[in-house]
This record gives sequence, structure tokens and C-alpha cells, in this order.
Amino acid sequence: MSEFQRLFAGRLWSVMSWEQLDAFWKRIGGEGWYVYAVGESVPAAPVTPEALAAFIEKIDALLRREHHHDYCGIVYADDLETPTFVKIFDPNNLGVSCGFSDNPPLPGWILSRVPPEDLKPAAPLPEGRRRWWRALFG
Repeated sequence: MSEFQRLFAGRLWSVMSWEQLDAFWKRIGGEGWYVYAVGESVPAAPVTPEALAAFIEKIDALLRREHHHDYCGIVYADDLETPTFVKIFDPNNLGVSCGFSDNPPLPGWILSRVPPEDLKPAAPLPEGRRRWWRALFG
């Protein structure tokens, strides 16, 4: 099993509140982060710190706009204090993102310090999400 597969299948902790999410984003930065939109091409290299900061700003706004709850609960990390792997679920494709499911949904986006692997989603990304992603990363 690759390191990416181990992290993907491993135990993750949820960022439960919007206040926790604000603090959590501040712990992610610098060099060495891959940003992967599940359903798009797997990135071959980490993004720049500037591109990572832009992604965090945009994904934060998207989550707050489209996740109509007074809590977050759709961002998960291997470690909430010093994360190296983060799953971000799309508010419009949640299914059963926590708890047990025989067929849990794939996250919408992954931030990882290890090179990601193609997760081969069953369906293509909705066109609106593709446009959103391409506006950020071409």
C-alpha cells in the first residue's frame, strides 16, 4: 500500500466548527503541498505557497456559501494541529461522509504532502465545479 493510500484510508479527524476551520487553515502553508480536485488530473508537483493560499481562500468561501449548516464537519485531516493530509468534501455531494457506509462518497478535494493518486470517481465532476477548479489552476 502506498503512503497516499495509507493516508487516504487512515483515521482522520473532523474540523467541526467554522471557528476551528479558521484556525486550521492557518496551519497549512508553505512549500510541498499537492492540491488535488478528485475527478481532475492528478497533480504532478506541489503547488506554490501562493497557489495554496489562493485555494484555501476560495475553498473556504465555497464551503461557507454552500454548506448550509452552523457547523463545518466536512473537512478532515490526519492531524488537526500539524496536518499532512486533508480531505475536503463537496457540500453538494456529501452522501455519508462520516460514520459507516458501504459506499462512502469521495472527497471533492485533497491537500497532501505526499503525491496523490487517481481515485477514479464513478462520475465526472459537475461542469460548475470543473469551471471553478480551472479558474484557480487552469
